[in-house]
Amino acid sequence: MGACAGTVQSIISHLSNHMRIHIARPALVRQFNTLVLSVFSAVSLLTACSSSEQKQEQAKTETYPVIQPVVTDTLYTKEYVADVQAVQNVEIRSRIEGYLDRIHVDEGAFVRKGQLLFSVNNPAYREELIKAQASLKNAIAEAKAAEVELKSVSILIGKKIVSPIEQEKAEAKVAALQARIDEARTAATGAKLKLALTQIRAPFDGIVDRIPNKAGSLVDEGTLLTTLSDNRQVFAYFNVPENEYLDFVTARDAVRKSPVSLILANDQVHASRGNIEKIDGQIDRATGNIAFRARFANPGNLLKHGASGKVRMNQSLTGALLIPQKAAFELQDKLFVFVVGTDNKVHMRSIVPKLRLPQLYVVESGLSASDRILYEGIQTVKEGDQIEPQLLPAPQFMAQLVNQ
Repeated sequence: MGACAGTVQSIISHLSNHMRIHIARPALVRQFNTLVLSVFSAVSLLTACSSSEQKQEQAKTETYPVIQPVVTDTLYTKEYVADVQAVQNVEIRSRIEGYLDRIHVDEGAFVRKGQLLFSVNNPAYREELIKAQASLKNAIAEAKAAEVELKSVSILIGKKIVSPIEQEKAEAKVAALQARIDEARTAATGAKLKLALTQIRAPFDGIVDRIPNKAGSLVDEGTLLTTLSDNRQVFAYFNVPENEYLDFVTARDAVRKSPVSLILANDQVHASRGNIEKIDGQIDRATGNIAFRARFANPGNLLKHGASGKVRMNQSLTGALLIPQKAAFELQDKLFVFVVGTDNKVHMRSIVPKLRLPQLYVVESGLSASDRILYEGIQTVKEGDQIEPQLLPAPQFMAQLVNQ
């Protein structure tokens, strides 16, 4: 305002000097009119300058709410991409060669343990069993005859009709035939097991997957017939970065044992919550991650083996430095706040966020708990502006954030 006033004063002084000149002279009249217009212009300039400076003065002293960062222990949720697998998922393969005679179940059917799934037809196994059983019967008959002969020899020895050597021969014959019986019984058992392999049964309760071979197909030993999955419970495998793994294992016991949620592919939350069961024994050097395993109940067999999703789990932060998101702004991919100095002037400061929570930033560096930052009005101030700060207590602005 001083500069504007000086300009006007100079013009008025110049005008007063010329007022002493006789006003009747035409040339001087025109000069006088010009000077009058200059006075009006100066007065207008003075008014504009005065208004502008008043506005600047008001802006410098305007009251703004300021806050200090909140230091607290808190929990937050983190999501990890997960691979869902059935608790039991096995391939059912043929253990013999033959023709797929019958398929007793349909794809997608639920079967019980021991239920017949497939029949493989191989007549050679049945014939082998019949032959082995016949050999066993023959060996048993010969052994009985040898035992009768041994008894007869024993009687003759008692009457001293034959020598004791004959008894030893008879006993050796009986022992040899007993060995043949054992051999024949083993062969029959083997043939019976082979024949049993033609009947393929479910090893546990589960759901039948796709059946690639149809009835009448020739299958070899090891041919895949189907896959059986027990989906009543599922595992969710997911990878966690090393630093977050360390945060997890050093967290409070209640946090480590707290249930986790499974987010399905359609972004819906699975009805049953799960628990972290296992953590791998080593960190993958290539990725810096370590694998976790969580178990979930699966009512209605909604989840299938091979499904995808995200595991949402709680993590803890100790001594976290929190500020509202509304108190920060982005500039050239960096995050800034306005810090209010001891002279009540605002200065931009870059901060590094560690984590983004609902309505809040967790600050990793750039601020301390004693700093005062502008809470509202960051769009109306600029670097170096002086304000009248009004400190809001933490419970007040935190309550505002909750209600937003």
